[in-house]
Amino acid sequence: MKITNAQRAEILVQALPYIQKYSGKTIVVKYGGNAMVNEELKQQVMGDIALLSQVGIRAVLVHGGGPEITSLLEKVGKKSEFVDGLRVTDGETMIYAQMALAGKVNKSLVNLLQSKGGKAMGISGMDGRLIQARVKDKKLGYVGEITSIDPTPILDLLEKGYTPVVSSLGCDTEGNVYNINADTAAAGIAGAIGAECLISMTNIAGILRDKDDPSTLIPVVDEQDAQRLREEGVIAGGMIPKVECCIDALRRGVSRVFILDGRLPHAILVEILTDEGAGTMFVKEKAQ
Repeated sequence: MKITNAQRAEILVQALPYIQKYSGKTIVVKYGGNAMVNEELKQQVMGDIALLSQVGIRAVLVHGGGPEITSLLEKVGKKSEFVDGLRVTDGETMIYAQMALAGKVNKSLVNLLQSKGGKAMGISGMDGRLIQARVKDKKLGYVGEITSIDPTPILDLLEKGYTPVVSSLGCDTEGNVYNINADTAAAGIAGAIGAECLISMTNIAGILRDKDDPSTLIPVVDEQDAQRLREEGVIAGGMIPKVECCIDALRRGVSRVFILDGRLPHAILVEILTDEGAGTMFVKEKAQ
């Protein structure tokens, strides 16, 4: 579809109030799912984040990399094992997870973001003891539970105009490294830096009353709604921990949290810069 110059101008005018609303503020984007493995979508997401930076909206990108870890383990003949959706991470697996997350995935995202005109710096949760953690459950090995977050490395990078790209690893004072769930890391970081909002990119449209019917999308959810929807079985399975992370971010002072469908082109811009929205928004308490 060809867009005229007049239509381009109108689009910018309509986006202006949203740009003004978020200008100078910080958003955290948890990046994963289909948007991370689909090359075309990856290009669009990095372009969107670069654009936000250009209009004065500061972004922090927090990523996992489950598929990359699985692929690397397969190449060395090591089978992935999961318990309750979490990867069992023994010492050898942790080495490969660190290689995938802090190495290949992190640096490729930094490079791509810079190719789109962004100014990015890649770090992991180990750098500057950003994320300190402990063993979550002995049967899971080096899967970490966050004990504290020091936002100083991220704040320093934002102050210097960089977009921090953070891989979800943590450490403890003994030098152990932990694999941290990226949703959990993003929620903790968003709260620690006083982010205006947290955007979690997933492979579904948001919270659906009927999981097989996208038209049943629930656009706004507060804490009470989330509890009720879980009791009703609407929020179930792998969505439960994601929603728990959304609620955790709200309790840490984040104003709004969005679960977006990362399969949609330019989902971040649609959510941030339009009335339409692209997923489910979580708020502490809905306006009466």
